[in-house]
Amino acid sequence: MSQEATKTTSLNRAKTYQLVLFPLNNGATNVYYVLILSYIATFGNNVLGIATVFASVMVTGMRVFDAITDPVIGALMDRTNGKFGKFRPFIVIGNAIMAIAVILLYMITPNIPADMQWLRYVAFVGLYAVWVIGYTFQTSVTRSGQTVLTNDPKQRPLFTIFNTIGSMAGMGLMQFLAPIVRSNVADYSSADFYAFLTPIGVMVSIVLSILAIIGIWEKDNSKYFGLGGAVQEKTKISEYIQIIKNNNPMQRLMVAGAGCKLALSIATNVTVLCMLYGCMMGNYDGLYLPMMVLGYVFSVPFFLLTVRTSQKQGQKASLMKYVSVAFVCYIGVLALLLLWKPGVPGRNLSLFEENGFAINLYTVLFILFFGVGYGAYYATADMPIPMVADCSDYETYRSGKYIPGIMGTLFSLVDKLVSSLSATVVGIAVSVIGLENLPTAETPYAPGMNGVVIVLFCIIPMAAWAATLLAMKNYELTGPRMKEIQAINAARKEGVANGMTLEEAMEEWQTIEDIKA
Repeated sequence: MSQEATKTTSLNRAKTYQLVLFPLNNGATNVYYVLILSYIATFGNNVLGIATVFASVMVTGMRVFDAITDPVIGALMDRTNGKFGKFRPFIVIGNAIMAIAVILLYMITPNIPADMQWLRYVAFVGLYAVWVIGYTFQTSVTRSGQTVLTNDPKQRPLFTIFNTIGSMAGMGLMQFLAPIVRSNVADYSSADFYAFLTPIGVMVSIVLSILAIIGIWEKDNSKYFGLGGAVQEKTKISEYIQIIKNNNPMQRLMVAGAGCKLALSIATNVTVLCMLYGCMMGNYDGLYLPMMVLGYVFSVPFFLLTVRTSQKQGQKASLMKYVSVAFVCYIGVLALLLLWKPGVPGRNLSLFEENGFAINLYTVLFILFFGVGYGAYYATADMPIPMVADCSDYETYRSGKYIPGIMGTLFSLVDKLVSSLSATVVGIAVSVIGLENLPTAETPYAPGMNGVVIVLFCIIPMAAWAATLLAMKNYELTGPRMKEIQAINAARKEGVANGMTLEEAMEEWQTIEDIKA
């Protein structure tokens, strides 16, 4: 096969509208990320009267159930190929399940009488379990569907920026609306807050899901599945551990993805932010939204930088570079929080006072360190997602198997384990300082709360970033290496299309030198 032919057949490029619309699937699921993972413990504790530790630990404990559903749904996806494609059915089914579960959870369970507390516990756990199934259905598509969208090394990094835009369309909108609803409708501890916000979130998620289906419609076709031309061998669930054991890049990416997600989940947890901006700084309403907007503003240039770096040097180099930036900046954030003194001018954040705009050196330094650090890590938080497609292509290169479903759900499992772990960590940390209920914006400052914020807002994210950097150090799927893998897969695919068996094609083309020869 000539090099020109290899170049032509190895590239599966997406149209611009497909690159823009399909990542909105992540935005659709991130609506529920905010509705559920950011508020579920607060809702259970303050609205349903469920014990703080139970509400927090349950979120993590339920991931044992996830450990069962993830590989099962991944296997189901790998075996699906009907008239509606492989991926679109999972978007529709997943979104419908989540919508029903969250409506029942947030809008119906508060009506259960207080003297039937046992039923509240049952409904709380049961509906959360149903939601987990729907979440797995739809989130698995974001990761696995990239394999058919594009394999162009110039296009795949663009998925990160469009994925982040899609995420902001879901998560960002909900994070923006939540404090407004809290100020004008009801507090986080009121059932009215959830009854008002839930229908909005459900409708936003449905719209984003429809757009994502449009984005992947043309590509959700068997001609884009794996090496093609051969009957895909069904992979047994018992084989998944062996697959991961032999796929070293996926192992490292799972650690990196867990680190990035843990940093984002804990540092943006609503309880942590209530303690920081409300309990410590004394002005939640005046600080939360400005700081959130500030973080998004700072993230814009980093989105552009990460894509440019990924296209030139590969996604590994981009992830490591900007996670390092976040780590260094948060050393500054840590130092400022250590210098904080309750009620002392110049040792607290200050943006607005009764007489108008007011700012001090402490605030300026916090804005710089936090803004740059948040911008860097927010831009890299979802970067491991398009890298899952690289690991899936590597598995096709390594074993000949096209199993994007299981590759995506294995990564998703780690993602969700870490996301839910944040609620448990926050709940336990709050209970350590003697608080019976999770703090809200109106909770007065309690001794030891500053130490909890320092650990949750800075130290744990920094430790997670350190783990990310260590895991990615020997990650082999660099930009040049992925070009070789795509060329070899393309050569094998053409060989199978011309009548070779999969085994013969795997034997014929093993290295880039075989193609050049």
